Amino acid sequence: MAPLPRFSPKTISFLRSLRRHNDREWFRERRDVYDAHVRGPMVAVIEQLAEDFHRFAPEFVATSKISLFRIYRDTRFSEDKSPLKTHVAAIFPHRDLGRLEGAALYLEVAPTHVMFAGGLHAPSSPELQLIRDELALRYRRFRAITGSVGFRRTLGTLNGKVLQRVPHGYPRDHPGADLLRRREFLVSKKYPANFAAEPRFYRELLRVFRQIVPLVRFLNQPLINRAKDPLLKQKGSNYVAIE
Repeated sequence: MAPLPRFSPKTISFLRSLRRHNDREWFRERRDVYDAHVRGPMVAVIEQLAEDFHRFAPEFVATSKISLFRIYRDTRFSEDKSPLKTHVAAIFPHRDLGRLEGAALYLEVAPTHVMFAGGLHAPSSPELQLIRDELALRYRRFRAITGSVGFRRTLGTLNGKVLQRVPHGYPRDHPGADLLRRREFLVSKKYPANFAAEPRFYRELLRVFRQIVPLVRFLNQPLINRAKDPLLKQKGSNYVAIE
């Protein structure tokens, strides 16, 4: 049986050096080190997840082409002109949604930490409206997911931006008012950077992802329903069919 994928101390060492020497020429001279000890291990993790997702989350995409983030930063609209990211990351979206659409699973290895995460970051207004409609009807199910013992022990509570007031179109005294005020739905679990090189790294990644999957599924369901049925039109806080 092949060993489960993980990173190595050389991964963290390279990322820490990159943080000190964030320069294209420096990186080009060490591209082979990056490929061997940073990109290569991440691709191995992605490929193993592709196999394991079939057993508990077959709707998630895990391929290096889609999942792996580029090392080069887009600096066009940023005051920080550093050309390179100092972490390696991968995203695992739903196969029926776009790469950066809807909720997803996320993995990051950085000079200071390892992070397993998931949820919905900065959704568009239409996405958020669809999810709020779902929460207005199924808030008890959402609370059952995020309030389960396994979820709370592993991930704690939800993070992300929250409105001060219940959005227009929903009763102020709605029993799910605290959920309707949310603009983002994020969870994560962090570890020291060197955890990426430990033998238990991959098994722990799977364990955490298994806890996050029900949350991501809940958030994606109304988006998938809309994508599969273009005859649905949203009006207020309910869906109505176009006649």
